[in-house]
Amino acid sequence: MTGAQIFRMTCLTLLWLALCYMVVSRSPEITLWTIFVIVCSGIVVFVPLYKKYIRNGRKKDK
Repeated sequence: MTGAQIFRMTCLTLLWLALCYMVVSRSPEITLWTIFVIVCSGIVVFVPLYKKYIRNGRKKDK
């Protein structure tokens, strides 16, 4: 991964964490539904990035 890719993933991770914090702080209590929404959003955000930059990056290096 290049420095620019690391910077983009770091910015995206910080933004995702900030949004998760906003979801958790606005709900009166943490329920199973809240945890489910956070986990699903993490999957939607990070799995495509993993596939694009990390898994395919290893194939190109070989």
